[in-house]
Amino acid sequence: MAALQQLTVDALKRSESQLAVQWHADLEASGATRNLKPEEIRQQVADFLRLLTSTLEKGGSVNITTGEWDDVRHFLEKLSSQRALAGQDSQQTASFIFALKGPLFAQLQRDFADQPALVAEQVMQVSELLDGLGLHTIRTYQKSREAVIKRQQEELLELSTPVVKLWDGVLALPMIGTLDSQRTQVVMESLLQRIVDTGAEIAIIDITGVPTVDTLVAQHLLKTVTAIRLMGADCIISGVRPQIAQTIVHLGLDLQGVVTKANLADALALALRRLGVTITKAV
Repeated sequence: MAALQQLTVDALKRSESQLAVQWHADLEASGATRNLKPEEIRQQVADFLRLLTSTLEKGGSVNITTGEWDDVRHFLEKLSSQRALAGQDSQQTASFIFALKGPLFAQLQRDFADQPALVAEQVMQVSELLDGLGLHTIRTYQKSREAVIKRQQEELLELSTPVVKLWDGVLALPMIGTLDSQRTQVVMESLLQRIVDTGAEIAIIDITGVPTVDTLVAQHLLKTVTAIRLMGADCIISGVRPQIAQTIVHLGLDLQGVVTKANLADALALALRRLGVTITKAV
């Protein structure tokens, strides 16, 4: 793997302060500092230049996968994660590195103006180095964003499957949206845990907000019903609209043994009768 010449490393170290000023200016001009604190950017610019210089002084290799680049990689990984959490896009994050090219190339041209061949060679090496660092930054950013998105999806799943206590011994789980394997798992975990916590005897799954019921959705519902029964509780499915009833019949789905009701009110009334609770209107 090629390395930067010591002359280039010395030039970089000698011009750190000027590079930092121009680099920061270019970052602002490109919009890469939008929604970020100016003092934070200046500190990151200065810290990165010091890390870059000290690493190059150890040998000048442009292979960023070696152990001597550990500190630089960790710095960029932390920066990328912070930018991802702050809502920055990948272009803004990558620009932190790529915006250094202009000032650094210009500095090399000034320092070695009488050696065009050296300038061309070192510019190519510096470009390879910064490209590698920039790609590492993008990869880290993508991983951070994927982690954020996954966490948000899990939180939305939990919010979209609330378990409500309707009465002593009666829980309700209103379903909204399409059921899939992942959501069914969250539903079962949430509902079963609440059954354990409250000692509920009856759980009502309301599918009024489920747009369609196909074979897969029915299988997920049956799995949930089976899990509830294994916990020693009964299950009632409410919200079976005429369209859904017709679909179930056409698909030939077997829901025998599963108690269904047209709406949540009917399901609650049935649950209360099973518990021996009688409700009368006040006179």
